[in-house]
Amino acid sequence: MTSKLAIHGGTPAIDKEFDRYNPYGSEELDAAKKVIQGGVLSDFYGTNSDKFLGGEQVRRFEEEIAGFYGVNYAVTFNSWTSGLVAAVGAIDPEPGDEIILPTWTMTASAMAVIQWNCIPIFADINPNTFNICEISLENNISEKTKAIMAVDIFGLPANIKKIKEIAGKYNLRIINDSAQSPLSKINGKFVGTESDIGGFSLNYHKHFHTGEGGIIITNDENLYRRSCLIRNHGEICLNEGEEVSNILGHNFRMGEIEAAMGRQQLKKINALVDTKVDIAEKLTFSLRELKGIKLTEIPEGYTHSYYLFPIVLDTKILNLDRNNIVNALQSEGVPIWVGYQNLHLLPIYQKKIAYGKSGIPWSLNQSRKDISYNKGICPVAEDYHDNSFIFLPICSYNLDEKDIDLIIEAFKKVWLNLDALK
Repeated sequence: MTSKLAIHGGTPAIDKEFDRYNPYGSEELDAAKKVIQGGVLSDFYGTNSDKFLGGEQVRRFEEEIAGFYGVNYAVTFNSWTSGLVAAVGAIDPEPGDEIILPTWTMTASAMAVIQWNCIPIFADINPNTFNICEISLENNISEKTKAIMAVDIFGLPANIKKIKEIAGKYNLRIINDSAQSPLSKINGKFVGTESDIGGFSLNYHKHFHTGEGGIIITNDENLYRRSCLIRNHGEICLNEGEEVSNILGHNFRMGEIEAAMGRQQLKKINALVDTKVDIAEKLTFSLRELKGIKLTEIPEGYTHSYYLFPIVLDTKILNLDRNNIVNALQSEGVPIWVGYQNLHLLPIYQKKIAYGKSGIPWSLNQSRKDISYNKGICPVAEDYHDNSFIFLPICSYNLDEKDIDLIIEAFKKVWLNLDALK
């Protein structure tokens, strides 16, 4: 490898494309094949019958998930977006109710709120953990607040102890969106197990997955029942005397092939996540001494699943614009991504238009009229996105030891040549 940067005509440190992440093996192939040969690819009925809860693979997968996480109930879905919609509906909000969540999360977190004619309220992030800032969270509570959606971003748990204190103080429900954090714990307890309702994504670029899919977990029988109803055309599956509010007909059901594959993936989850943790720890050890780099602070008692590897650049210390460094790293072959989404700045929130053109749900009589999504309401998240945040999507690739060595070598090469980028 030459010392001359690739962006200036030198040889790139990395001369290969990294393989796409693929956690599947013969076990998943055999499981899917068995389902196909049996001819029953789904076994749900949208009626109040013995098939309301699905087929054998779905039911067994849910039992195994509940046992793994140590909760009373698990409900599978065709996506985690569907799971989030069901989770919000399960807590039975009214139109105009508000749910507070961090602006740094996937758009589905907020869309699940709007699906019920409720209003997402965006809080800022903690600059060290990237999770919801508890001060910003509490400052955003109003008389319309129904719940807090705690997002365990990038694989690191949100501060559920403090969130529970705030929720208890204001009588709020807690939804955990742990899409990126399937094995993360606080003091030995899995994320999602201390909230009212939580869950995980089984989307194709997550640690363990079924292509598409999602899982709700809860210890609350009522939330479990409502989630099942919302998943499967609940309005025609209600028992006599059951509450009908927010039980709307959906087909959010998981198929038998996905469930059969998910059962095999669950057996591998520890090894799959451990591989990403090992990658992150090696990156941390090698990159933490580089000038102007800030890595995630993991609080005592917390574990990290490392969906991605986040980095904050101190551009003042480096005396360089982020783009200069990113362009140099990408030229060396490093799969660096830039920034993260600030949901409150999307057009749907800037214009306050979701259903039709009349501003619903913000224009509803039940909705508060002084809600702001102006730039400046989440200063930490906005600054990071605009100026300093980058990340390695380590869950998107099958990276081996040699691959990690090449990435580290590329970082060090760029840092040795920072002056040449000025």
